[in-house]
Amino acid sequence: MKGPAVAFDLRVDELFERYQDIQRYVGWTQADAERVRAAAPLVESSFPELVDDFYREIAEHEATQKVITGGDAQVQRLKGTLQIWLHQLLTGPYDLAYAERRFRVGYRHVEIGLKQIYVEAAVSRLRNGLLRVLRLNWPTGGGIDGLAATMRSINTLLDLDLAIIQDAYETASNDRLMRAERLAAIGRVAGGVAHELRNPLNVMRTSVYFLRNAKNAAPEKVAEHLQRIERQVAVSDSVISALSEFAKLPSPNLQPTSILECLQKSVPTDSWPEHVELVWDIPAELPHALADEKQMAIVFSNLIRNGCESMLGGGRLTLSARHVQDQIEVSVTDTGCGISAEDLPRIREPFRSTKARGIGLGLALSQAILEKNRGALNVASEVGHGSTFTVVLMAEKT
Repeated sequence: MKGPAVAFDLRVDELFERYQDIQRYVGWTQADAERVRAAAPLVESSFPELVDDFYREIAEHEATQKVITGGDAQVQRLKGTLQIWLHQLLTGPYDLAYAERRFRVGYRHVEIGLKQIYVEAAVSRLRNGLLRVLRLNWPTGGGIDGLAATMRSINTLLDLDLAIIQDAYETASNDRLMRAERLAAIGRVAGGVAHELRNPLNVMRTSVYFLRNAKNAAPEKVAEHLQRIERQVAVSDSVISALSEFAKLPSPNLQPTSILECLQKSVPTDSWPEHVELVWDIPAELPHALADEKQMAIVFSNLIRNGCESMLGGGRLTLSARHVQDQIEVSVTDTGCGISAEDLPRIREPFRSTKARGIGLGLALSQAILEKNRGALNVASEVGHGSTFTVVLMAEKT
């Protein structure tokens, strides 16, 4: 039977591995499969009766009845599908295709809004019906022990089916959660990008308006507006670059890296704010760190820029480092406004920023880089007194 089309990316090989693992866990054997197949002729004639009973019970419960939206025609189709399901249950083969079909049926129940508890109750009702019919039709020469063994095999098989259904429900729940998170992330990205790009676009628009409409504008005025446009293009490009870096962060090339040299390359000497004092505290004997120098330059640049932007009224930025056991700890300390205790736990989340402008990717990107470089980022801050961001890296082994 072809399973219903559902919206998920099913790795059937992984599903079958899980199914086989559960079979081993419950002790399902080839002997069980043979006992169930041998019992099939004893109960198949009662399938229509079991199916009719199944759907009569559905009609008695609002939670199950409401998923039947197609009237009698749908019920007749579902009855046929259930008979096929029962036939496959008792005849197998219990292979990859069987597990996939069961999984798709379970996933379909999620899509139509049937709670898992009712699926389990429905299987329990079918279980009781199958075992009742089996007892009634069991041949006198089959023996009590043979009946008991067959009933255990059928019970185990139904439990395996329920395990696949539970797997489908969990997968569906995770899929929905991921879709919701993706949609929320898209919304945050859209809002952040719109906020970040709107200001430079407005500046460019006013400059373009001036250049188009100003009559006999002085050359220096024209040059000023062209420079404004160029600066805002650079601002917009930096936003796009940040998003691109975050989305396509490559695997790091871990090499012995001089922290002092990496920090020196990360300090924007040509545009350093005049109101911020820069203090260096890097010991000459500091061992190299094991990291990707290019990626660490992104981290340090973000932290240095954030520190400067937190001190708009002036202050001091201290770059320090120390060797602690087998790690290098690099700290960027500012005397700025600080971060509130409420905001501190979430500042490394993507698209979360405490600044009036910014899409909040700097710290998230830094966190992702450090995780790939087997490092960490620690933060300590106090409102009104400043913040310290400490990068922890592996020290080169000597």
